[in-house]
Amino acid sequence: MPDPRARRGIRHPWAALLTAAAAAVLAGAASITAIGEWVADAPQRVLSLLGFRSDPLTGLIRPPHATTIRLVLAAVDGDALDRAIGDVLRERKVPASGRKVVAVDGKTLRGSRTARWPAIAPIAAMTHRGHVLAQRQVDGKRNEIPAFAPLPDGVDLTGAVITADALHTQHDHATYLHKRGAHYLAVIKRNHPGLHEKVRRLPWRDVHLDHYERGRGHHRDEVRRPKTAAFAHLDSPHARQALQVVRWRRDLGTGKLSIERVYLVTSLSPGAADGSEPAAWIRRPLAHREPASPRPRPHLPRGRLEDPYPPPAPRHGRPAQPRRRRPPPGRPHQYRSRPPPHRPRPPAALTALGLA
Repeated sequence: MPDPRARRGIRHPWAALLTAAAAAVLAGAASITAIGEWVADAPQRVLSLLGFRSDPLTGLIRPPHATTIRLVLAAVDGDALDRAIGDVLRERKVPASGRKVVAVDGKTLRGSRTARWPAIAPIAAMTHRGHVLAQRQVDGKRNEIPAFAPLPDGVDLTGAVITADALHTQHDHATYLHKRGAHYLAVIKRNHPGLHEKVRRLPWRDVHLDHYERGRGHHRDEVRRPKTAAFAHLDSPHARQALQVVRWRRDLGTGKLSIERVYLVTSLSPGAADGSEPAAWIRRPLAHREPASPRPRPHLPRGRLEDPYPPPAPRHGRPAQPRRRRPPPGRPHQYRSRPPPHRPRPPAALTALGLA
């Protein structure tokens, strides 16, 4: 990474500052202030491992200020940093037992939109193991199509399988991947009506089931049934096979059953992969786009509801007394807190003599 700072007044190494910022983000920091607080609270051993130099007189490492980290992150070249990280990740070798599978997709960074600037929307090429090989910033969702080809220019795609959503099902993208020696697995939707109708009308009832997969997630049961058919006259460059995936979903809360059919085309030749591999390739890039099923709403208990204001507990062995309210002035008889005291009835003789 090139250091854009002037040579005078440099106290902390450039690589140590970038490494400390990356370590703070991995530890959960989500802002510049949080990164500065994490670096300030880091012990001396951690600062030494990050690459900071110690004072020759005291032997202690003085952590950088939060303002220094903010200025460094503002001055760093984002594209150069992406290329440097991608070069390190590309050096990792793929195990011999597996095939290199790369997913290309664009996302909008949460919290990046302000009152003056729109949200940041990068497009990235990421392996199904979670390694980001390349990343570029685009202006919006519409500009992902022209950014597809320049994205993996520095990535070795020989023998790899590229998966993407229906937005990148383009003839130019398929031709570009074929020239790079890669294969594609593209989703077919209504944006290509002729190809979608042709794949949909294939005799899928007569095609043998390749794989059967059942799982539970997002509070629902799901069954996936992929089928593969070799077809040589598809309206897609270098397409060799068509796939149909039937997804059965049953919501565990409502019990509602839904059936969805997804159609795909691929440039892989028949027999290049077994039935379980395309099912896994399809599920990884499409899993984050499936809407999560809402949780069932709790039902009210049947029967008599409990009193939200129960009487106070008895004290000192005496039963709880009702609360007495003072009647408002002028209306004493309508808001009596207790009945009038009992008065014994006078004898009839006293009443007759007028003495009662």
